[in-house]
Amino acid sequence: MGRLKILRTLAVTGFPSYTKYGLEKATGLKPAAVRDHLKILIEAGLVKELPLRPRVYVVNDKDSFTVLLIELFRKSGYAK
Repeated sequence: MGRLKILRTLAVTGFPSYTKYGLEKATGLKPAAVRDHLKILIEAGLVKELPLRPRVYVVNDKDSFTVLLIELFRKSGYAK
């Protein structure tokens, strides 16, 4: 569920990117959970880590699966 919260937050909140701290605040997840979920999402190619300090995360809108998943979020009402 945490990974879906992170993806939804990155995809539809209006902010183009988030730091880990921003994702913690936006999702209500604990720091360790955000870190672990981001690692998996990055490895899966759903999220990109930008080479900035502090690290910034964005949804990978170049990945066709991610685009379809976000579309599903919007059509199902999971993301507004």
